[in-house]
Amino acid sequence: MCRQCDDPDRPGYLQELREGVADRGWLVQAVEGTGLYPPWAYTVGLSGYGLPELVVTGLPVLPAAGLLNGMAAHALCASPPSPGERIPLPGGPLVEVVPLAEPSVHLVFANALYGPEIRALQLVHADAQGRFPWSPDYRDGRGGQPVLGVRHEA
Repeated sequence: MCRQCDDPDRPGYLQELREGVADRGWLVQAVEGTGLYPPWAYTVGLSGYGLPELVVTGLPVLPAAGLLNGMAAHALCASPPSPGERIPLPGGPLVEVVPLAEPSVHLVFANALYGPEIRALQLVHADAQGRFPWSPDYRDGRGGQPVLGVRHEA
């Protein structure tokens, strides 16, 4: 856990987030993995546009930020991805969109800025063989990829 996550009411940090979101439209909040806990990251600011925040788990911070920034920009210009949608990433894995069951629990700073009614979508990425975490053959790498919601099956 990071110092800000331990104390989301730390004086000044929420104001820094507000200013960053006002300046850039959204920010990416990342948490580096430690030991058994995988890294994860999420957007803060899409809620201000009436859109769901985006989350990714199990990717290192820089690739996670790149994925989230690209998907956030697309969501603002076109539309956010839909639950169950599969999106092939250029030069990267296939992702499937899963709605978070309890976004306010996982997205501490988005919750602090926008309230507990925030919505969020997880971008669940396939492994190198195209398998997802719900497949028994999935190879998760270091720390795994927790899925924070229930998969939307067509």
